[in-house]
Amino acid sequence: IIIFLFYIVLTLNSLNCINTGITKKASPENVDYLIDEGKLLWEQRSNLSSLDKANHFISLAHEQRSTDFELGILMSKIKFTRAYFIEKNPSVQEALYLEASNICKKLAINHPDFKISYKNSNTDSLSTLMTSITQAPETIIPALYWWAVNHAKYLNRKPVLERLNQREILEVIMNRVLTLEPGFDFSGPYRFFGSLYTRIPGVELSQSKAYFDQALKTNPEYLGNYVDMAELYHQKAGNREKFHQSLLKVVTTNLTNHPELMAENFFYQEKAKQLLDNESSLFE
Repeated sequence: IIIFLFYIVLTLNSLNCINTGITKKASPENVDYLIDEGKLLWEQRSNLSSLDKANHFISLAHEQRSTDFELGILMSKIKFTRAYFIEKNPSVQEALYLEASNICKKLAINHPDFKISYKNSNTDSLSTLMTSITQAPETIIPALYWWAVNHAKYLNRKPVLERLNQREILEVIMNRVLTLEPGFDFSGPYRFFGSLYTRIPGVELSQSKAYFDQALKTNPEYLGNYVDMAELYHQKAGNREKFHQSLLKVVTTNLTNHPELMAENFFYQEKAKQLLDNESSLFE
């Protein structure tokens, strides 16, 4: 009974913090509870109130356990979701992407399985880091993937020179993920390169198309593959008809066909609607 009452009080206090905008620091004793609640709310993220609460709970937990690998990955995914689907302010978006990228970079570099090769090096240079990444183990795939995805998004509005300077490290990271698990995040590595090669000068646009085509071939059930290809490749290539057709396919998809993807596909369906609403201005 005492434990039950404790959880009731803790839940009410946490929710009250969210509603009032007051952030309380989590104590080490209730971190497990915050993580469990945050995960449940994350699964209900198509409800924006649940997403906000998930962000609140997981942020508090992450403050206490910043080195927890699984928790850090979830924190970065929440930040990505807020930046890509919810936030409209470019500065806020960039900040969220950078925060998420840095979380995952630290998780990857400090992971025990990665430090074996990285920390044994006599130098701490970028080239040493990239060499170690080419030998990275499967255990750090989520950190590598979300590190690269978020950093690439962060760079989208940056000057061309900055994007070019970061190209090699991003390619090294995602090529390692592609080698170890090409189907990660529903063909995420293919989707990543399809997106990246629309933003790097001097790269044939056909390379972008080839990667997006592979993502669609492997995981046609994941609406993000259609949306990203439409927003980035079809728009840049001037394929207005294909842009429209792809997004129309997304918005008319019955989300219950793949219940395991309902939350992700819901957000991409909403993103497709926004792109269609702005179609005329995007192709001016």
